[in-house]
Amino acid sequence: MNTQAIVSKVWSYCNVLLDAGVSYSDYLEQLTYLIFLKMADEYSKPPYNRDVGIPAEYDWPTLKAKKGAELDRFYIELLRELGKKKGMLGQIFTKAQNKIQDPAMLFRVIDMIDTESWVMMGADIKGDIYEGLLEKNAEDTKSGAGQYFTPRALIKAIVACVRPEPGKSIADPACGTGGFFLASYDFLVSEHKLDKAQKTFLKHQTFHGNEIVANTRRLCLMNMFLHNIGEINGVSTVLSTDSLIADSGNRYDYVLANPPFGKKSSRTATNEEGELEKEDFTYNRQDFWATTSNKQLNFVQHIRTMLKTTGQAAAVVPDNVLFEGGAGETVRKKLLQNTDLHTILRLPTGIFYKPGVKANVLFFDNKPASPNPWTKEVWYYDYRTNIHHTLKKKPMRFDDLKNFIGCYNPQNRHDRAETWSGEQPEGRWRKFTYDEIVARDKTSLDIFWLKDKSLTDLDNLPEPDDLAEAIIENVEAGLNSFREIAARLES
Repeated sequence: MNTQAIVSKVWSYCNVLLDAGVSYSDYLEQLTYLIFLKMADEYSKPPYNRDVGIPAEYDWPTLKAKKGAELDRFYIELLRELGKKKGMLGQIFTKAQNKIQDPAMLFRVIDMIDTESWVMMGADIKGDIYEGLLEKNAEDTKSGAGQYFTPRALIKAIVACVRPEPGKSIADPACGTGGFFLASYDFLVSEHKLDKAQKTFLKHQTFHGNEIVANTRRLCLMNMFLHNIGEINGVSTVLSTDSLIADSGNRYDYVLANPPFGKKSSRTATNEEGELEKEDFTYNRQDFWATTSNKQLNFVQHIRTMLKTTGQAAAVVPDNVLFEGGAGETVRKKLLQNTDLHTILRLPTGIFYKPGVKANVLFFDNKPASPNPWTKEVWYYDYRTNIHHTLKKKPMRFDDLKNFIGCYNPQNRHDRAETWSGEQPEGRWRKFTYDEIVARDKTSLDIFWLKDKSLTDLDNLPEPDDLAEAIIENVEAGLNSFREIAARLES
């Protein structure tokens, strides 16, 4: 079967289960378990003959032979027992549960997976199937899965600017479903003719991440594995620990990340009544420039710590990182002094699955200690003013960011030319010197210069349905903010 036929087949079962009350998220979870088991069975046979660590009593043929209530009972037991194993096997099945309550439907999904040879299938085909499911799952706003899914067009553009090289390490301290890893893998494979040693390094040593949400980490591991990263019986390079707790001591060539949005860091603690509740949490780290409970500022500091002296970073951050005072001002000043913060891409709303998010991408290179600031000038690309995107009708595509990539000039970012000038006030690409930025109140990096046409040009307003969607997005964003405030007041 060709790629499209397999994708259609997988989706047809998804829709059947959806009608029976099984969400995209639950379907994706069960597919992860079952495809992993099927691939393990294929690897255990010739020509591979590998011991993948799955006990014979819980292997694929045993599962496939069950039906009805016996299948339901056995599947639950299988998930529980495999979750106790070590390595990637245990990570995939951590806290696993059966979400398909109808044994007949579960049997149909097992039969569908059994008809395909997943090991022989190309990584691009398997990857297309799984990435499609992840994106569909992210669109289900009620599940909240979208917060772990960065728009793939944005990730691809970031990787195209950074241009990772073979034989170098890539890390993401909050890797979600692994979008940055997969885009980097695709770039390295397509842009370089890799030798055997480089291919081995790419498969086993290139990618390192953290993801504290068990189900999201499971999806990330499976996504990487289906894209030919890691081994079915290998050790996971995606850790379940909170990356902000401490400096691991590991240093990487590249850090590409979209840390979780939300200003406060929190943890679950037990109160005097013995009840679990969330509380604000401040990370006390000697390597941080400022101590704060602001999660985003902590991630910016942590990303800088993770870099080798010659390391490069690209991080998606919300607007508050660019203008917030106190610890925010300290972090910005230190970032300008200790790294070369050379580029900021200002992003529009309507591209993330959480409504109303105003975000930016910070590109910076780490540097050795120096008495003089490393940042000489910061180049801005304003892809927000007069830009209108919506998730459904007008999603952001990779082509929309090609002009930014051209301005960035990845082949030689030191050779750049502004598109803005006094004669060209509509140019989106403009630089500001270090002195100009530090002279601003609180060393604010929150800079715009283009005129918002919607405020002055009534003839060029967005289409009515785009305006309606934008209004809904802003109202939902406001409601979410009020809910967070109410939750804090209640606690």
